[in-house]
Amino acid sequence: MGTREVYEEKLRNGNLHHDPTINPGLGSARCPRCLSLLNPDSDKAEWTINSVLEDATAVAGSGIGGMLSAVHGFNTGIPFLQNHIKGPKWLPFVTGIPLLLMFSGASAAFGGYALPKFAQLTVTSYYAASSASHYGISLLTRHIEEAYATPSQQERLR
Repeated sequence: MGTREVYEEKLRNGNLHHDPTINPGLGSARCPRCLSLLNPDSDKAEWTINSVLEDATAVAGSGIGGMLSAVHGFNTGIPFLQNHIKGPKWLPFVTGIPLLLMFSGASAAFGGYALPKFAQLTVTSYYAASSASHYGISLLTRHIEEAYATPSQQERLR
């Protein structure tokens, strides 16, 4: 990372590939389009959430899934084991901890998979509903304007 002068000198010499950046010459190159929520996926011909949002929701989903399953496992699983396993006080914990860890790991994996898919669904549904409503409103407005316009105004509108 260099100063603006170093960046401009490299740009003049042709030693630096020019990318549009938010703050040219300072920091790493980052395109402003990368900050949008959706990216067009040309392979599937659909819109997908960008990688930053997908990674953030995967991390959040893993944390939420693991934490909720651990709390649920401690509140319901350990008392269940205490009622059904007879012996010393530590025996239900020793037998229950591996089961609790497997349950938490599975829930964290599911949360890490499900939350990005849910984010994809909500963001694309929002954009689809928003664009459809804008289209419907403009179509309705055009119909109303054509109905109340005089013949000379209709010629100008077309």
